[in-house]
This record gives sequence, structure tokens and C-alpha cells, in this order.
Amino acid sequence: MARIVITGAAGLVGQNLIAGIADRGDLQIVAIDKHPSNTAVLARLHPGIEVIAADLAQPGVWTGAFKGADAVIQLHAQIGGLDAEEFEANNVRATRLVLDAMKAESVPYLVHVSSSVVNSKAVDFYTESKKAQEKLVVESGIAHATLRPTLMYGWFDRKHLGWLARFMKKAPVFPIPGSGRYMRQPLYGGDFSDIVLACLDGRREGAWNISGQEKIDYVDLIKAVRKASGAKTPIVHIPYSLFWMLLRVYAVFDRDPPFTTKQLEALVTPDSFEVIDWPSIFGVRATPLDEALAITFNDPKYSGVVLDF
Repeated sequence: MARIVITGAAGLVGQNLIAGIADRGDLQIVAIDKHPSNTAVLARLHPGIEVIAADLAQPGVWTGAFKGADAVIQLHAQIGGLDAEEFEANNVRATRLVLDAMKAESVPYLVHVSSSVVNSKAVDFYTESKKAQEKLVVESGIAHATLRPTLMYGWFDRKHLGWLARFMKKAPVFPIPGSGRYMRQPLYGGDFSDIVLACLDGRREGAWNISGQEKIDYVDLIKAVRKASGAKTPIVHIPYSLFWMLLRVYAVFDRDPPFTTKQLEALVTPDSFEVIDWPSIFGVRATPLDEALAITFNDPKYSGVVLDF
């Protein structure tokens, strides 16, 4: 039985990944995450796995979990927020400590989940810290696969399409900045989990840009989410400058907003990410967007599970 340590395990990718492998008899899963309520959700959903609540940016007894491990799946990341220190701690320092723990226990293999933003034109705390994180992985000398996904959605999505769908059901209108014609390449978390497992099982080495196979404008994506989730909320276009100002004011009252001015700026940045034939490369099926959205918002076991920020 292979011992697999998963960091950042209580987030979107970790929860989706573990939902698919928790019953595999050939894997002993150790899940580490610092978010207390979300790790509690993970432990409740999967009582058969070992769940450790720990801050990887701080040295601690959590390093003992790497003893005897056959591989690590590195998912931990600071995605949103307003404080540069949080990105430095969670994307850089935590990664350095995880790599040190792997070396100390001679863990031979790593699947590192990076982000498509390392190839983006955007300049922000997230992008720069993810670039630094990748550099640490490359310089570690540990055999690894690096995966760079685009915007992901699926079960347990607390910050992206999941949050937008919940907002849509509560708000009288749904605001779209400007024209909404900002091309997106959303990636289904279930498909990405299958790619992670393909790397793990095959001990693949290299770096791959993993984009959604379908390109869609943001406004059309929102309409697809509205349809799949059953929401009836009218969609209203708001001038970009007003939208930006509203987010700035909102951030005064919420220090951890679900959507920030930096993320708005990234949304309208004209990026087009490489689309590779990852279904053939990794031997996994690309779930069509409408099908994946239907699974995301209508699964009887997982669709109703909402994670905290």
C-alpha cells in the first residue's frame, strides 16, 4: 500500500481528488490542511483517511507525516486576498518547508500543482508567488510532475464558480463588468483530479499546461452556470470602473473578500493559455462543460457541501 501525503487537501482540488480515491485499497492517504472547518468537513466525508490540521508555513510535528511516504501531492496555495505576506507564507515558505520535509524523509516523488498564471501577463501577489513556488520545486532536485491548471470549478468550489452560483441565487441581479467578453478556459476539477492520479500512478516527470478544452467568454460562462444551478437571476452589465470601485469599497469591510480588484484586473487581462491534448497524454476523458456543470451543481452527495473561506 502506497502512502500518499496531500497538502492543501481540504480545498477544491484536494476534496475532489480524495472523493475519487478515498476507497482505493492500494493507497494510504494522509491529508494536511490548515483550515479548521474545511479539514473537519474532509474528515467527516472520509473517516477512513488520516487528516491533519496544520499550518505548513510553520515548522511543526506535521513533518512526521512524511515518514515512509511514497509520494506527495502538493496542492496548498494562497489564491485570493489583499495581504502580500499571506501569499509569501502559503505559497513560498510553506512549499520550502514541505520540500525540506520530503528531503529529510527521502520521499522520492512529487506532483506539484502550480497555476496557469505563471504564463500570464498579469502581475499580482498570486502570480509572482506561484512563479517563486515553481522555482523552489525545480531547484529541489526531487523527481516531480508540475501541472499548471487554468480556472477550476467543481464540487467544493468556494471562491470561483461555486461562490458565483451561490451569490446568483441570493442577489436580485448578477453584475457583469463591462461587456463580459473576456475569454476563459475553465477546467473541471474532476478531470484535473484524474490527471493528478495519472501522474501519481505513472510517476510522470515534466511540466504541463492544463487548460480547459473549451474556450468561452465570461458572460456566457455565467449564463451556463445560471442554467446548471437553476438560478433565475437577471444578468446586468456594469461599467468596469464602477465595478472596480464597488470591489474596492467592499474590501474595506471584508478583509478576505471572495473577489478582489486584482482578480478583476486579471479577469479582463487578454490571456489565451496553451491547449494541449491532455486527454490523450494522460489517458483521461475531458468532460464537456455543460455535463461538468450539471455534475457540479446537482450531485446528491457533494453539491450541497459548502466550504468556508
